[in-house]
Amino acid sequence: MKVILYCFLQCTWGVLQTVLGLLLFVFHIRDKHYLYHGAIITEWSGKSSVSLGMFVFVTRTPYFYEKMKDTYTMEELAQRLLVHEYGHTIQSLILGPLYLIAMGIPSTLWGFLPVFNRKREKEKLSYFSFFTEKWANYLGEKVTGQKSMELLVID
Repeated sequence: MKVILYCFLQCTWGVLQTVLGLLLFVFHIRDKHYLYHGAIITEWSGKSSVSLGMFVFVTRTPYFYEKMKDTYTMEELAQRLLVHEYGHTIQSLILGPLYLIAMGIPSTLWGFLPVFNRKREKEKLSYFSFFTEKWANYLGEKVTGQKSMELLVID
């Protein structure tokens, strides 16, 4: 029942991001796909991961693994990243049509603008300390009962 409600809400209240996710899914139709708590997960070769409605695109090999391989296995990091990205799908359920503006744009800017990359590096800030990411971690952990990225410094 929860999965049906999740899918229904993503396809109605979260329709904008779900349609974008569907388009990206079709573009990556040959990649590996599976279901996770109602979300459609695609493992892709992209450097970063992204959540669009009920579609989650996770990197096959997190670029930050080399930095953390003494502490975490590749599988553990991939699982934590999945929980984090799933948290973004819960944000989509909560915010609906506001998700792309309230979460998507700030998260993208925080992740890709050079000024923020330098700030994180200089101040040794975790990418996951930003409000959009911290909330995604919280929601992912709350809903799945699994560990997320916490405040790992990946840059």
